Amino acid sequence: MVQLKNQKPIELGIRNVVRLGYVSLFTDLSTEMILGVLPFFIIKELGATATILGIIEGLAEAVNYFFRVVSGVLTDKIGRRKPFVLLGYALSSITKPFFAITSTWSHAFIIRIFDRSGKGIRTSPRDALISDSAKKSETGKAFGLHRSLDQIGAVGGPIIAFAFIPLIGIRGIFWLSFIPAVIALLILLFFVRDIKSSVKHRSVFENARSVLDRQFIMLLGALAIFTMGAYNFSFVLLKAGSLGVNQNLIPLVYASLNVAVVIISLPAGMMADKIGKIPVLILGYAVFIIASFTGLFLNGNPIYAFPIAIIFGCYLGIAETVQRAIMPDYASVQLKGTAYALYYSMIGIGALIANSVFGILWTNIGYVAAFEYSIIMGIAGSIALIIFLTQKKRLIKTA
Repeated sequence: MVQLKNQKPIELGIRNVVRLGYVSLFTDLSTEMILGVLPFFIIKELGATATILGIIEGLAEAVNYFFRVVSGVLTDKIGRRKPFVLLGYALSSITKPFFAITSTWSHAFIIRIFDRSGKGIRTSPRDALISDSAKKSETGKAFGLHRSLDQIGAVGGPIIAFAFIPLIGIRGIFWLSFIPAVIALLILLFFVRDIKSSVKHRSVFENARSVLDRQFIMLLGALAIFTMGAYNFSFVLLKAGSLGVNQNLIPLVYASLNVAVVIISLPAGMMADKIGKIPVLILGYAVFIIASFTGLFLNGNPIYAFPIAIIFGCYLGIAETVQRAIMPDYASVQLKGTAYALYYSMIGIGALIANSVFGILWTNIGYVAAFEYSIIMGIAGSIALIIFLTQKKRLIKTA
């Protein structure tokens, strides 16, 4: 680990996590200004359907996770993290304002693909850098801290959008989002330190085989089952619209979702360090199932959009924090990027399936069938994770 004069390595590590958190804070301030209004912009102004929205989100997330695989493998090959992190943040920052000049949903789709490509390029190396910067016993805390700072920006973004839409319109919000994105790039460029790891001069397949032992394969299998039913936030906002929430108020629903993520992420990470990551992840999956039940049964009143969003935010804060913190437990220091690459490849395929199926069911049968599908997959994934935990404990006892 890089060490400054008269500074302990762990102190630098904590500062690195915090600085990366601020990078994510300003990036999310930019991103969430857009995402809080984008689903309705695509449907209402650009003429897409719920099916098209689901396919756009599914393919965008698949591309996102594909690039997480590529960058995760490459960061281990060269033993560097920051160049990929910087490239990814820069690509997203440059492309997002182009939403302001879109005239069709296909244009929005292309921009969304480039934006998510940037996120994909940066995420695996960034997660590896966070893990490199923290002690192994505090990875849950580190990821929880980063997630909380990240989501503070995610709260501020929709609130800014809500305040400025009456003044500059939705397309003006897209231009405004460029300012915090530039601030994030400056923090990353001048204040975040790279932490070099030793280079493994082996092929990608050799690295993958080193990570893919029986336990890791079983874990990925359990996560995959759940992920194939885990729709993203866009459908929570679409549900809010179906409840009668005015388009200008949708950013506040999104802000409430992100407030829940901010509040829950750090405690979830610390709890995972204390009692175990898998039990806390199972709790997160249970919260997702509850959120889906609320989406299914709460109808007829716009105010219901807020509890649905808050419960869904609690699920995100728990599950995404803990899943990311689990990965370093199954890889050596030199292969953390590869472990994240394998994880994100599975998540990407699952996201494509989940959002596409959810959108198709919503459009062709109705929201009831869509939420029922996700509830079934959520229960199946939870059961698979419980089985994995039971077998893991059995292996530990017999070891």
